[in-house]
Amino acid sequence: MPERKRILLTNDDGHFSDGVNALYIALSRQYDVYLVAPDREQSASSHSLTLNRPLRVQKLDARRFATDGTPTDCVMLAVHLLFKKDRPDMIISGINHGGNMGDDVTYSGTAAAAIEGAILRIPSIAVSMFGWQPGMKFARAANFISRFLKVYDSLDIDPSIFLNVNFPPDNGKPYKGFEFTRQGVRTYRDIVVHKTDPRGKPYYWIGGSPKWRMLPGSDFEAIHRGVVSVTPMKLDFTDADTLERLKRKAVRR
Repeated sequence: MPERKRILLTNDDGHFSDGVNALYIALSRQYDVYLVAPDREQSASSHSLTLNRPLRVQKLDARRFATDGTPTDCVMLAVHLLFKKDRPDMIISGINHGGNMGDDVTYSGTAAAAIEGAILRIPSIAVSMFGWQPGMKFARAANFISRFLKVYDSLDIDPSIFLNVNFPPDNGKPYKGFEFTRQGVRTYRDIVVHKTDPRGKPYYWIGGSPKWRMLPGSDFEAIHRGVVSVTPMKLDFTDADTLERLKRKAVRR
């Protein structure tokens, strides 16, 4: 019998969240699953590491751990302490309670864990559910990911590339189709609310509502049609066209 794949689960909603626990249950039927996740919500923590204080790790059971760090911290601790030299076969981050598409990927703690996996050259997937509302179930999305993993190896994806998966809201029916998409674009009408607390001190609350561009082939456009979006993403931010143009300008001087 071939060895079962070892999968590291994490998220940014906390180890107690419905999304990550639905994944843990679904994937444990076929894989050796380990969970290392924050002990509190870490949404919008982006790809941050905790460097100015020590980290604490709480063992929940033989395969599940909670930390007081960020999703990136969770991956670092798991790979270097839990797995040590025998690294996991895959890292999956999610299922996030809300979508992570377009520019939001840059803020996302969910995506950040997959980014760290890609840096470590471990196949990684970030998973989110757009339009999530309290009480909405994750089991169907988790089962979809379990089925998707059966074809992952045939996709021949370089481990420096991570997949950003977004589900439409759960409507009670199994997810079927998916499309490979590109990162979309949204404009955030950012609003900073300025108020005063009972002690007379000012405080600020950052908020706003996104406006998405309905670009053909984009993650949001697929979600809008009720299709699961799978976006391959890379970490090299270099703009090759601009780089070559600047090199040509430098040569002419």
